[in-house]
Amino acid sequence: MWDDLRRDVGTMAGRIVAWRRDLHRHPGIAWQEEWASHYLREHFKKLGVPVKKMAGTGLRAVVKGRPGGKTVALRTDMDALPLEEEGNKVYRSLNPGAAHSCAHDGHMAVMMAAAELLARRKGAFKGNVVFVCQPAEEHPPGGAIKMIEEGALEGVDGIFGLHFWQPLPTGTLGIVRGPMMAQSDNIWITVKGRAGHGALPHTAIDPVFVAAQLVVGLQSVVSRNVDPLKPAVLTFGAVHGGTANNIIPAEVKLTGTVRTLDLKVQALMKKRIREVAEATCAAFGAAAEVVYEEGYPVLVNDPASVDLVAGVAKRALGEESLLAIDPLLGGEDFARYLQEIPGAFFFFGAGDGTKYPHHHPAFDFDEKALAPAAFLMTALALEYLA
Repeated sequence: MWDDLRRDVGTMAGRIVAWRRDLHRHPGIAWQEEWASHYLREHFKKLGVPVKKMAGTGLRAVVKGRPGGKTVALRTDMDALPLEEEGNKVYRSLNPGAAHSCAHDGHMAVMMAAAELLARRKGAFKGNVVFVCQPAEEHPPGGAIKMIEEGALEGVDGIFGLHFWQPLPTGTLGIVRGPMMAQSDNIWITVKGRAGHGALPHTAIDPVFVAAQLVVGLQSVVSRNVDPLKPAVLTFGAVHGGTANNIIPAEVKLTGTVRTLDLKVQALMKKRIREVAEATCAAFGAAAEVVYEEGYPVLVNDPASVDLVAGVAKRALGEESLLAIDPLLGGEDFARYLQEIPGAFFFFGAGDGTKYPHHHPAFDFDEKALAPAAFLMTALALEYLA
């Protein structure tokens, strides 16, 4: 069976690349994935696969095998990032301010291939394969919540997803049993001072100075409050305040992210960030407004599902394809599906010959990873149903 599947994947490798490039040229940011949604929907229709719209631009398609088996889901994300693409690739984004700089275009192409391969074999397996095509993975609270609320997982026994990963060599696979990706939270801190003249700082309460103390001082939460054997990250990505070089502004806004793998650490970070921010601001006569938004939960892989992925990967791609990796403090909306049903999420290496990392405006991945990833996802679905 696998030799036949391998041959079929080989014959369609060029088409998978073409699909990926079409999708890359027409990116849509979160909740605006209309072009991709239509492209995928038409593909499912041509295959004779029932497809339903949900969660706005999302889709749920079902390849139905013979009666009596289980139901497995394969998920792809659909959205692009809100940035201007750089570089001169022939398939560069045609949409200003949007670019597939995180490989979601590749994920969709892989699922298109898997759907076609499975549709050809629907008489050879029992059960069903559900294709969950999800919007807004890059934009918390994400599209998975709406997909679940509207029935994407109805009747599904297990779910699997992959992410092309530039740091790994092409054709390799990295997966972790248990917690693999982080709780991904957002924070906004407004430092409220008193405006004044830049030459008369004693008459004002300088929120720029206080914000600088906060950016440095809040790192003590990680270094001095969190167990050093448990990972935690606090990063500020934006500082906004002021209009001129000689004006002390009334307020400064800090925007950041918190990443943890443990709920107790998350609760500690949430508590101490607020306490340190309020106390630091008060010490300088300022005030702090802290907004803490809980984002994607910790992605926890089901151990039995991880074992299935590892076994299929070794058979499909070779023993050397499976790499030991550590958990990553990136966030991933797939975590919400794993809160509902067992499953596993893994990284598929696509880094050979590439230079720029994920979320860089010039990001790209090795397209030689597309065909083996399609082979793996198809084989994984068949093995699960078997």
